[in-house]
Amino acid sequence: MREDNTRTGFFEWDQFEAVRRYLPEPIRPVVSFAYITGWRVASEILPLQWRQIDFRSGEVRLDSGTTKNRDGRVFKMSDDLRALLDERRRATTELERKHGHKIPWVFFRLVADERGGVRKPKPIRVFTKVRKRACLEAGCPGRLAHDLRRTAVRNTVRAGIPERVAMKLTGHKTRSVFERYNIVSDGDLDAAAVRLNGLITATGPAARLVGSSVRTK
Repeated sequence: MREDNTRTGFFEWDQFEAVRRYLPEPIRPVVSFAYITGWRVASEILPLQWRQIDFRSGEVRLDSGTTKNRDGRVFKMSDDLRALLDERRRATTELERKHGHKIPWVFFRLVADERGGVRKPKPIRVFTKVRKRACLEAGCPGRLAHDLRRTAVRNTVRAGIPERVAMKLTGHKTRSVFERYNIVSDGDLDAAAVRLNGLITATGPAARLVGSSVRTK
């Protein structure tokens, strides 16, 4: 008997918004970035540094050798992604002035070395506990950070982006893996039903089929 362990979780928009509200403020832009790009949270998003962000050309870049398949990657900024990174840049600049030194990471949080000590910017390594708690409080327990990647793949398909382009954005090298992440939800099926409305009704393109009679000898 074949055992199928393929994960199929994803976030509908209202679920994502609910989870994000329950997350600590430093984590919210991380999950927003993942929702937009579909990049891997632990290995590709959390280590991201400002040297990899090019606002002039509108690109976010991953260096060769740092991704799962070892290839470099470029993600062109959408309006949403640019707005997110603009806000991160403003927050970073403000803290740099306050602390008097450069902060290389795009995503960070303030952590004290000891209880009652001065809180300093430190890179975010993991946020498993707060993610699990946020998902539980938002009413969708058991969701994974990787579900954001699956969700982003589905979003690119819904947006009509050609598959080969979408695979470049998310970093999928094989179609089989990409297709596994292109999950169909009940919402997709509902939307399909709406698009099929009117096929054989009085206002539909095939209305003549309903009113026509079949002549027999």
